[in-house]
Amino acid sequence: MAEDAGSRIEVANLLSLGEDLVGVLLGSKDGEALAQACDGARMLRSACCSESGDLELQVKEYEEKLNSCKEKVDKSKAETVTDEELNTLRNEMEEKLRGEQQLRQDLRAVSDELDNLDRQRASIEERKDAVKKKEKDMLKAQ
Repeated sequence: MAEDAGSRIEVANLLSLGEDLVGVLLGSKDGEALAQACDGARMLRSACCSESGDLELQVKEYEEKLNSCKEKVDKSKAETVTDEELNTLRNEMEEKLRGEQQLRQDLRAVSDELDNLDRQRASIEERKDAVKKKEKDMLKAQ
């Protein structure tokens, strides 16, 4: 019953509030103010709708830009080489460079040997020519 009494008091308060509101709205000044407030609310709503539409377009543009950036990042990640792959490639390159250096050293050694053999050949040919000349001179002398 106590709850019913509380509900009755609230209903009575609501009815009293409603009567007061009707009285306020019936006044001409209050009606005009309410009409102006409604007009202001409509203008505000229109401006908010327009602003909301603009913001939605901007959000859509930014989402497209974000997606484009994400695609570029993913593409860059796909094109980049991992540290492990880079180390493997570096090791292979260093191994090839060492092999190339060894080949150059071998080539220098062979080139030096050829130069030495050329000098020996030239020396032998000079001796041969000298021996032939002596033999020829000896034959003439006899």
